[in-house]
Amino acid sequence: MNDSSTSKKEMMFDPRPQTVVCSAVCLGNAMHITASVFINDNESGLHQDYDRWLEELVPFNPGTDPASGGYLHNRTGEDNADAHHKRQIMGREVVVAITKCKLHLGPWEHIFYYEFDGRRRKRVLVKIIGE
Repeated sequence: MNDSSTSKKEMMFDPRPQTVVCSAVCLGNAMHITASVFINDNESGLHQDYDRWLEELVPFNPGTDPASGGYLHNRTGEDNADAHHKRQIMGREVVVAITKCKLHLGPWEHIFYYEFDGRRRKRVLVKIIGE
């Protein structure tokens, strides 16, 4: 398990496992309700597109009145309802085959951890099942 502390609200990094396994399945899990692990292209423009697209879908602070697009969750004293929604859109985990000691990813595929809240200590679970 990797621990990560973020000071920036939204941050990406590649949590590839460091153990060599020859034939297995690798599970990567964000282990937090306001973070995602997903697979996509490692291209900076695409990452900026995610930021813009997610902020348009679920803005950070639209208030607490659902009639005007606000979040009921933020009435609890939290202000991270957008982070919960963004995580739901981007997903919780990935499962990737390991073949001949390498992650079996497509030529442009990378594994990313995406943090939407950033105020708490976070963990990433990387579980490898196999030989």
